[in-house]
Amino acid sequence: MAKESDSKKTRAHKFEYVEPIGLRVLVRKDEPKKETKGGIALPDAAEIPTITGRIVTISAAIEHDVDLPLKQYDKVLFHPKNAIPVDFESDNQLFVVPAEDIVAVF
Repeated sequence: MAKESDSKKTRAHKFEYVEPIGLRVLVRKDEPKKETKGGIALPDAAEIPTITGRIVTISAAIEHDVDLPLKQYDKVLFHPKNAIPVDFESDNQLFVVPAEDIVAVF
């Protein structure tokens, strides 16, 4: 019985799949730009109110909603105010983003 509870504890800490609930998507944020197209270097502390990324997963509610044109792998522009960071690994930049905060689809 002790072995079973130990394996449950190990499994509980290892996340392999995230499915957003409600009208939300899971987005992998793009790397921040270090300079503009014209070659102007941007400071690290430059605050940009919107962020781009790729949709990793969409919720079942969005999948069945014909009014929301979002699908997996779409590149999107989103407002980070209500985005919830998901930390799987130190280099992951995953966010659960409400559909209403998706500003544009590229």
